Amino acid sequence: MYKYLFGPVPSRRLGMSLGIDLVPYKVCTLDCVYCECGATTKSTTDRKEYILFDKLKAELEHYFEGNPDPDYITFSGSGEPTLNSRIGDVIELLKKIKPDIPIAVLTNGTLLSSKQLREELLMADVVLPSIDAALNASFQKLNRPHSSLQLAEYIKGIVDFRKEFSGKIWLEIFILPGYNNEEKDLICLKDAIEQIKPDSVQLNTLDRPGVVKNIHPATQAELRGIADFLGFDNVEVIAAVPKRKEVKSYREDMETAILETIARRPCTLDDLSGILGAHINEINKYLGVLEKGNKITTTIQARGTFYLIK
Repeated sequence: MYKYLFGPVPSRRLGMSLGIDLVPYKVCTLDCVYCECGATTKSTTDRKEYILFDKLKAELEHYFEGNPDPDYITFSGSGEPTLNSRIGDVIELLKKIKPDIPIAVLTNGTLLSSKQLREELLMADVVLPSIDAALNASFQKLNRPHSSLQLAEYIKGIVDFRKEFSGKIWLEIFILPGYNNEEKDLICLKDAIEQIKPDSVQLNTLDRPGVVKNIHPATQAELRGIADFLGFDNVEVIAAVPKRKEVKSYREDMETAILETIARRPCTLDDLSGILGAHINEINKYLGVLEKGNKITTTIQARGTFYLIK
């Protein structure tokens, strides 16, 4: 069982993706109201070696000794991966041992104002930054940033990275009704997109329970309407989660283990990860299938979102 690697898991955008988690749960620069991993437990902008490079190197070498190559190697996980000051060294290592596997970095983009970080990411193949709001009031309400973050610097950092990076930039915008879908929000987002010039713009919405109560996803019709409003040729609406049970990595035993566990007592995502010894992101994939299959439901309590048999 690996501590810092997870999957490969089926991704909506990256096929079968081997995940690398570079920070502990849940260290992040933001505390987004919609985050499916739960509330941020350590809000920070301090970059350091949260996960030791040598330990991660050992896991990667062991993994590739006996497993098939994934479609992508993805830096994601349960926090903001660019907070790890050795992310550039890990990318360089992967390019040496597995040069043919593309590397993707899923980031909220808030630290790209750092020239040092931008240089560290230049060897990646795809970077997927997000920007959900280009109005400060909406940014504060939706993303709940660390107090040191300034929206203008955040956007400029992504703009500067676009100028320096030769790989693909897929910009994700998470639409949450009541938070960032008013016309004034969309006008400002359109202006930010024009500055960034990403290869694609991906509109997404709530697929798993968020951090706060009474939030709900945008409909596919609403997302298509926003795509039309933005008016760019490269805007796509992210489709619903694919039929993960048809993917060869889907494990019936993991589904059974989750159901048996929450049948005994309701559990949070973090609880299930600890009990079953699987990464939070991997557990999330199964919870999505079980919810869509009407087998489980959720309730939000003081300690977070709990899953229980329906």
